[in-house]
Amino acid sequence: MLSKNVLIMGAAGRDFHNFNVYFRDNKDYNVVAFTATQIPNIDGRMYPPELAGSLYPQGIKIYDESELTNLIIKLNVDEVVFSYSDVPFNYVMTKASIVNAAGISFRLLGGEETMVKSTKPVISVVAVRTGCGKSQTSRKIVELLRDAGKKVVSIRHPMPYGDLVKQKVQRFATLEDLKIHECTIEEIEEYEPHIAMGGVIYAGVDYEAILREAEKEADVILWDGGNNDMSFYKADLTITVVDPHRPGHEMTYYPGNTSLRLADAVVINKMESADGADILTVMNNVRNVNPNAAIIEGASPLTVEHPEMVTGKRVLVVEDGPTLTHGEMKYGAGTVAAQKLNALEIVDPRPYTVKSITATYEKYPNIGILLPAMGYGDEQMKDLEETINNVDCDSVVIGTPIDLGRILKINKPSTRVQYDLQEIGSITLESILKKKGII
Repeated sequence: MLSKNVLIMGAAGRDFHNFNVYFRDNKDYNVVAFTATQIPNIDGRMYPPELAGSLYPQGIKIYDESELTNLIIKLNVDEVVFSYSDVPFNYVMTKASIVNAAGISFRLLGGEETMVKSTKPVISVVAVRTGCGKSQTSRKIVELLRDAGKKVVSIRHPMPYGDLVKQKVQRFATLEDLKIHECTIEEIEEYEPHIAMGGVIYAGVDYEAILREAEKEADVILWDGGNNDMSFYKADLTITVVDPHRPGHEMTYYPGNTSLRLADAVVINKMESADGADILTVMNNVRNVNPNAAIIEGASPLTVEHPEMVTGKRVLVVEDGPTLTHGEMKYGAGTVAAQKLNALEIVDPRPYTVKSITATYEKYPNIGILLPAMGYGDEQMKDLEETINNVDCDSVVIGTPIDLGRILKINKPSTRVQYDLQEIGSITLESILKKKGII
């Protein structure tokens, strides 16, 4: 029986994982290509033979997703597997329609096919959209586990934008590790907060190999999810974060709605700054979809290092990149801080952008007057630095999770906005962990 030719649609994350755990050693399939989207500069590469296994001695080429229809014909594709996240339902079905119109099958792999089983307890923290507040939820759980005497190791959803062979298994325990692994801003935003807490976080490409390394030093594994993807690991406890600033998105985005249905507990975050009707909409949707999930009410109170740099000033607000781009948020922590502290003006950065930052606004025109902290590689980091330094403003409000001033040379005063999860209801993460017998 001939093997089936498969093309995997991805964005340098879930696509590689699906290949590794389901297709790599499966002689019933022949993966002829990956496609890439969402993230700049990840197409035109090769999934290397060192990671692709014995069935793929030449590796597998990665194309831009715009070539999908031509690739189906050119490579005689029998089946397309959709393998990326944080996209609306109509987007997924449009892709399915394009593939079906080409005469072939369109497939979404499920958890039983892709979740790796750990020898240690696994807590999975996921979200229904990018920018819901999953990271501060993860940090809170790490604190609770440590206070209970547990050695916890975090594993982050992949962001392998560089040399894939070198990134097979990455361990981060110091700020120096971020330099050693040549991390992008997007990677640093996720890893640095764990390091700052004195923790260890793994990431990379081969997530079974990563898990086996992490198990050697952990009592509990924490899966720190990305976008709104499902966990790569079979979880003993799944906690899903939802966002009342984007009511209804928990019902209409893939695979966030899957993550909601898998939840043992749901954190409704940012309640202190959300509209009451929107909170009620999200709460009712959660109860309708997953009536057995515990609901944790949460807030993300802000602290600003130097409020005097904001009040009465003309400020440039820099927010988390993915949250503004494919996350589609119209504002973030920096914006909220600027408004609360009565900034004189939020300065529009668009007249000052250069190169790849200009291209980002062209691709995502609804970003508006905020500056996404795009940093997928050295060149884009330089473009971001140049853009910030070009802007005519009094100061810069940094709403990203990291000290951006440590990475970029900013030529004007800047201040960070920081935020942590604050539970405001009677049901807490601690009570959930105790009920599950994890602490």
